Amino acid sequence: MDETEPHLKKFHKELSAGTVSLVLLAVLARSHEPLYGYQIAKRLEQTGDPLLGGKQSALYPVLRNLSAAGLAESHVEPSVSGPPRRYYRITTLGRQVLAEWAGAWRTTRDSVDSVLEGNLR
Repeated sequence: MDETEPHLKKFHKELSAGTVSLVLLAVLARSHEPLYGYQIAKRLEQTGDPLLGGKQSALYPVLRNLSAAGLAESHVEPSVSGPPRRYYRITTLGRQVLAEWAGAWRTTRDSVDSVLEGNLR
């Protein structure tokens, strides 16, 4: 194992901690209907998003936290092909918070890119 690998794993974990909520809210905001976890994971896969690292189960605690914070709402529906499914939809507050988070993300991204590219202001 490369000696930098543990550092990269730690960095990925820290970076994804804040961005997973942002990405999940964005997925919910783009959907015209409520989505259940597997659908959300598939949409992330389609974008090539490595944020969850193929761990679909990692999105459920974040979805629960978004719901508890009032940024998403959920309801359960029976499924003909298995257990009941919990569907999620972004709330009005969630859309407002998403807009703020997206602005903060862009500012942070631009600032970090500037430093990494050596364009200190």
